[in-house]
Amino acid sequence: MAGDANNIYGYNPSIPAAAIFIFLFGVSTGYHLYQLLKARALYFIPFVIGGVFQILGYLFRILSHNHTDSIPLYALQTVLILLAPALYAASIYMVLGRLIVHLDAQQHSLVRVKWMTKIFVTGDVISFLMQCGGGGLMSGDNQSTRQTGETITIIGLAVQIIFFGFFLLTSIIFHIRIAKSPTPSSLQAQDSWRNTHNITARNWVTLLFAMYVVSVLILVRSIFRMVEFIDGYGGYIMTHEVFIYVFDAVLMVVVMAVLNFWHPAFVIRDGKKGGSEGGFEELPLR
Repeated sequence: MAGDANNIYGYNPSIPAAAIFIFLFGVSTGYHLYQLLKARALYFIPFVIGGVFQILGYLFRILSHNHTDSIPLYALQTVLILLAPALYAASIYMVLGRLIVHLDAQQHSLVRVKWMTKIFVTGDVISFLMQCGGGGLMSGDNQSTRQTGETITIIGLAVQIIFFGFFLLTSIIFHIRIAKSPTPSSLQAQDSWRNTHNITARNWVTLLFAMYVVSVLILVRSIFRMVEFIDGYGGYIMTHEVFIYVFDAVLMVVVMAVLNFWHPAFVIRDGKKGGSEGGFEELPLR
């Protein structure tokens, strides 16, 4: 119970809330898996795994409802939900480099395309490992271990925020440059956007806007998580369940839904230059 001294959460995890998000993440993840296989978009494998992490994380929250003193259940739900956005980020990072090559616009990139994915994914891996280690330590049975875990997690989130912020800046600068000096490959979609401003179209312009949206949502979520851990284990944010749903679950469902509709494979196909043309056109999404 919430008043139990052995309750790790400070409340009883809600079964209905967790069940709703298991359903939402399940539908979106299943559709992403279908899209990945249809387009052979292997660069989206981490994203799909992130969706699976969300499903499992909220499943463990349901199992925790009557076992609020279970350290293994607490650790599993904490780590899985905490790490999912880092997996989303890995796929999102890979999309930008592939989009730039697809548009033959390497000269407009702030970071050399050769190094882009390596730099951002390396930062993501560092963040992932730190959050994984920190999340595990936070489930420790003594205050010192939990504080160490919180510190490591905060640093991991800070790394994620820094790299994601730089990625967002890189995307915006690329967008500005190619808008001013378009390549032949980019002209048709750019002209169509200028004439119609059709946000439901699926081209490189709307893909970039979709990436801005999901990047901002992941940044907001990461900042919230950092504030949560700075507030500390047993703090107001961590002991009130509403926050994890408003500032994490809802935002991440939107991230997944946005990229269901504006899936990168509509533009870059399988991510290989000149490869798999039309492989995604048969998807009944239009």
